[in-house]
Amino acid sequence: MLESTSTLRVRYVETDQMGIVHHSAYLAWMEVARTDFLRQRGLPYKELEERGVRMPVLRVEVQYVQPALYDDEILVKARLAQAGGVRFSFEYEMVRARDGRLLCRGRTDHASTDLSGRPKRMPKALARQIGGDIEPG
Repeated sequence: MLESTSTLRVRYVETDQMGIVHHSAYLAWMEVARTDFLRQRGLPYKELEERGVRMPVLRVEVQYVQPALYDDEILVKARLAQAGGVRFSFEYEMVRARDGRLLCRGRTDHASTDLSGRPKRMPKALARQIGGDIEPG
């Protein structure tokens, strides 16, 4: 399974008064990991758009396991879980670097669209580049 890891540090703005990360920050971290995944495969998201392809989020699932805290270093793993036709799914794990504790799991489902938002099969060469030979499972 294709995977990438992004490293982040919890910023003060992402926390509440107790220093605990707000639940919405995890969604932004997933986006960072997803765009890093694409970039590591030679497809920065900006280039996808320049080629006429967008991948809007259709659905998000998040399971919070343990809170992240201010100044924690976080490893965000992103995997291409499914790809086929016009649909793609990524799975994520967020782990605290210092102790390896699982903090959060997530999944995002996407559609490949043209620039006007209409579903569009991703060109085969691009799909292969990001690992699109994976079938729905």
